Amino acid sequence: MKKQLAKFEILIIVIILLLIIIATVGFISFHTDNSYFVKNQYGDDVRIFGAGIYSHDSYFRAPIFIGSDATMLFLTVPLLVIALVVEIKNRTEKAKLFLNALLGMVLYYSASIAFGVTYNSLLLAYIALFGTSLFALIISMKKIDIDVLRRLHGKPLPMKGITVFLVVTGLALFIAWVPDIIASLISAKPLALIEVYTTEVTYVIDMGIISPLMFICLNLLKKEDEFGRVLLSMLLMICLIMGVMLPVQTVYQMLAGIELPIQAIVSKVGIFVLLAAFAAYFNIRLFKSIEA
Repeated sequence: MKKQLAKFEILIIVIILLLIIIATVGFISFHTDNSYFVKNQYGDDVRIFGAGIYSHDSYFRAPIFIGSDATMLFLTVPLLVIALVVEIKNRTEKAKLFLNALLGMVLYYSASIAFGVTYNSLLLAYIALFGTSLFALIISMKKIDIDVLRRLHGKPLPMKGITVFLVVTGLALFIAWVPDIIASLISAKPLALIEVYTTEVTYVIDMGIISPLMFICLNLLKKEDEFGRVLLSMLLMICLIMGVMLPVQTVYQMLAGIELPIQAIVSKVGIFVLLAAFAAYFNIRLFKSIEA
């Protein structure tokens, strides 16, 4: 058993190191003086960032990637280190749940960059982070003893509030992105911001995975299936960190001189920041409901 735990801990350390390398290289790539224009596959002129690891990404997207890197480097990495130390020290289901929730966020981030960033010299690192975070999450979920977690119930969860949160968030992920797709289909033109990319990875992950998972989680909680709490902790952590990441991305875009409509900021940033505030509250309540 100790040997298996040691292997899992080493896997988390590898993930942390990969995160530090990837996020640091991205974070230091913020230079706005090297941009140039190219014509994309749809015949449109696209401004390319031209600097750092994102030199072949669009001028609009690169600051978003850099904002994500900054958030992961200065928020998620420290939290992951703390979670690993606490898990090693205490070996409690609460500690395992916290670590598991953060691994969900790392998997979300790694999938976004592995499938969404234009090819660059960090591809092997992206693949390594995606693979290790995926398998670490699977192992982490297996390590959580559902029966023990059920026996550790203390204060009841505010289910009415959580129900509203999961339904609203699940729907918000569609409301935020579907209009862009519908407008594209009606006009028979590519997505407005497709630029040099072939698909919109965020749409795929949010609408195809995260949104349905919100309703699956709610269904499990309603049935008093303890795995619902495992999913809930992960979804709340993703919402919480994304609520920090989106404003950081927006700041980097503004620093790059990109003009963002107020409507877009309110609809695509403000809503998620508000949801993140509720996610933080429910996350606190969730972990307080576990006695040890």
